[in-house]
Amino acid sequence: MRAKPEYRDRDDTEVAVLDALADRRDEGMTVFELRSRTEENIDRIEDALAALKADDLIEVEDNGERTVILPGEGVVGESLPDEDESILDQIRKRLPL
Repeated sequence: MRAKPEYRDRDDTEVAVLDALADRRDEGMTVFELRSRTEENIDRIEDALAALKADDLIEVEDNGERTVILPGEGVVGESLPDEDESILDQIRKRLPL
């Protein structure tokens, strides 16, 4: 999954963070998981997280054992179609049976 198009004009690191979070939107990710997923340095990730939090595009949950970051409501777009899937297959999926 990916962040919705309206959020893709942000800084590259912010978009990478949103895309990573979109893939794990239910369980969230730690800062270190984001670091390994985005391949950005920790300072850039922290700056991106601060900007995203200021714009209410992410949520932070602390369950006592670990702190996880989740995408905000409405940030995640539809899943991308499989590369092996044809246009016709994609249309068939969308048509009611």
